[in-house]
Amino acid sequence: MTKCMRPGCGGTILDGFCDECGLAPVPSVPLTPTGQSTSLAGWGTNPTGRGPGSTPATSALGGQAGAANNGASGTQTSGSSSYSSPYSTPLSASTPQSGIYLGSGQSGTVNGGSSRSGRQSRRGSSRSSSRSTRTARSSRGRLGAGLVSIPQVPYRDPSTAVMSDPQVPERERFCSNCGQPVGRGKDNAPGRTEGFCKQCGTAYSFTPKLVPGDLVAGQYEVLGCLAHGGLGWIYLARDRNVSDRWVVLKGLLDTGDADAMAAAVAERQFLATVEHPNIVKIFNFVKHPDPKTHEPVGYIVMEYVGGASLKELRSQRDAVGALQPLPLAQGLAYILEILPAMGYLHGMDLLYCDFKPDNMIQTEEQLKLIDLGAVRHMDDEESAGFKTDGYCAPELETEGASIESDLFTVARTLALLTFNFDYRSTYRYTLPPDSEVPLLAMFPSYRRLLERATATDPNERFGSASEMAEQVTGVLREVVAAQDGMPRPAISTVFSGERQAFGTDPAQWPAIPDPVVIAMGLPVPVVDPTDPAAGFLATTTVADPNQLIATLTNAPVSSPEVTLALARTLIEAGRSTTALQHLAEFEESEDADWRITWYRGLAALTQRDMATARAHFDTIFGMLPGESAAKLALAAATECAGDPETAARLYEQVWRTDNGFASAAFGLVRTKLQTRDVDGAIGAAESVPATSSHHVAAQLAAFGAQLVGGSGQRSAQYLQAAGDRLTALPLDPEAKAWRSIAVLDAARELANGRPQNGFTVLGCRFADRDLRRELEAQYRTLARLSSDKLTRRDLVNQANAVRPVSWV
Repeated sequence: MTKCMRPGCGGTILDGFCDECGLAPVPSVPLTPTGQSTSLAGWGTNPTGRGPGSTPATSALGGQAGAANNGASGTQTSGSSSYSSPYSTPLSASTPQSGIYLGSGQSGTVNGGSSRSGRQSRRGSSRSSSRSTRTARSSRGRLGAGLVSIPQVPYRDPSTAVMSDPQVPERERFCSNCGQPVGRGKDNAPGRTEGFCKQCGTAYSFTPKLVPGDLVAGQYEVLGCLAHGGLGWIYLARDRNVSDRWVVLKGLLDTGDADAMAAAVAERQFLATVEHPNIVKIFNFVKHPDPKTHEPVGYIVMEYVGGASLKELRSQRDAVGALQPLPLAQGLAYILEILPAMGYLHGMDLLYCDFKPDNMIQTEEQLKLIDLGAVRHMDDEESAGFKTDGYCAPELETEGASIESDLFTVARTLALLTFNFDYRSTYRYTLPPDSEVPLLAMFPSYRRLLERATATDPNERFGSASEMAEQVTGVLREVVAAQDGMPRPAISTVFSGERQAFGTDPAQWPAIPDPVVIAMGLPVPVVDPTDPAAGFLATTTVADPNQLIATLTNAPVSSPEVTLALARTLIEAGRSTTALQHLAEFEESEDADWRITWYRGLAALTQRDMATARAHFDTIFGMLPGESAAKLALAAATECAGDPETAARLYEQVWRTDNGFASAAFGLVRTKLQTRDVDGAIGAAESVPATSSHHVAAQLAAFGAQLVGGSGQRSAQYLQAAGDRLTALPLDPEAKAWRSIAVLDAARELANGRPQNGFTVLGCRFADRDLRRELEAQYRTLARLSSDKLTRRDLVNQANAVRPVSWV
């Protein structure tokens, strides 16, 4: 095995890549450019007519070009076997990039249409996404969404980023046509920066076209080169016409590259129409004469974004030199901030195509999406596409780009930000098992989020950026709540709240609730306000299920919401078989979505088919991992199926995140007791706040848990606490008397032959005579309260039977 020779890395080269930094070994005489992904042509064909193994150039650079591997930014892709890395390598002293993050230059190219663009996932929550898309374009929350504090990245002075000696390293000079090395030195003589390829005769040039002091378009004063990227030089300039503001000029690296020229022109057209606070802003497009040919060369003028890329932030190492992932909450917050920008592009019928950590920059508290060179129209089936292995969706080569493939790259980026795994080969399109990534085992909702967004079938993924953002927000709330113990309740755009808390009745405690009662209490999907029958449903106030069925059957308009409302009402009326028939018919329509599975789960509950109910709600959890309602339904079905340990974990996730779901708290108490975790049950019951209408019931649940603990090793302690709790509860005399009898009976059983010195219960020592005397008093209290003569007589007899023996 070979040691990795990159500075600061002590990894080992396995299967061609370092197991520590994730990069390929540094070649002594590189024959192919590093830091690049595999390039494809024509989704598996060769659209250029070039020789076998040759590929078009890499992605055009958007805002600023990318921080490069080996201390160089954004080299040009040629050849058929190179790779992409999500991690920044240490910057060399000769590459002064401290003032700016410089785009990517790591993308491969593909040709092919976007035939699936904009297709809505049948399993996705398309109703809510369509509503959210409209608002996402006009609103933007601060970084962290008010849920997590993100460390600021200081704004970097652009003047410190200018390169003192702007050159393209010889190892990164390749012919744009055939991919052969060009401009290489020989016999200790440096290589030419301009010339012609010996293999095919194509002209090449790696010389900056602008020098400090040049005035471009009579407005932009050039200060120097910031970096070189996959398609061009990046220059820093001062806008003399607008308060000397800093701007970035981007031109072509190799003017002989026709694909690069076309990509740059396309980028200019797209950028000119894009206006979003999280997307780098274009100011102008100007031309300036080439110093040698005097031919006009085009330059894009865009805002300077001084900060650090997420690739750079992700490249930090821990004390032993291992790559250190970002905290999960921080990674989720970054993705949540950038999804509205993706949704904005999709709303303009544009696809981003090549999303990765390289293409996001944080400056102070703002996140910017850069590098729009790969952006294409959804119906574009001609121009070259771009992708980066390890991030791109598996169907990209055969079916083309789509909204779903864009969101695939977002999820892969999120995964790379938050944990280490072999994303290029072993898990190129999949996720590692929980055994390899404890984070995924710790937060099942996070794993479900990634699994849905990266599903092999595009139809199983999120159908829009706003739909994905809703679930990312829910998972973020769960993660933050788990970290600091503070609930993060929120109103769902997908589900109603609990219709009725189940399992809270003290009279039935601690029995598992009836599945029918659970089905009636669970939240239901909210009505889509854009549905034609939304108004009709909102004004329908019929309470009797049979009358409501007749009303819905004869509704003035037929719509998806009417069909689903009818199915729900049939289930509540005990006619689940008929409801399932309606759902099966609705499933064949174009409006079918995840709600069919939800109502099938409710129907299975009412039919007491726990295995089927659990399977349906597990599917919903996978589709809506950020929704507490989905986890609550799965927890209840799992508890009824006889798996209290799994149910307890789900109940805890729900209750810890949103204390508006009282059923989850009581479910957690029950399942903790079933697994003999008495302290966990008591803690869950005590976590119900005093402001809750279920507070007294929760205190009684805690009392019941302490009674259960009265038969264990800490029996006296539990029973004393139960008595103290009972004394403080505002119960009616009869209810308090019966519960006093229960705790006193438990204390008598404990005290029989086992003295409990130092403990008391309801003011009595753990002595049989004292306990009997208090039991007698409680029975006589009940007798006085009873209005039934026979019952009163029985209670008096019980009082006499328990009365301690008296010789007086």
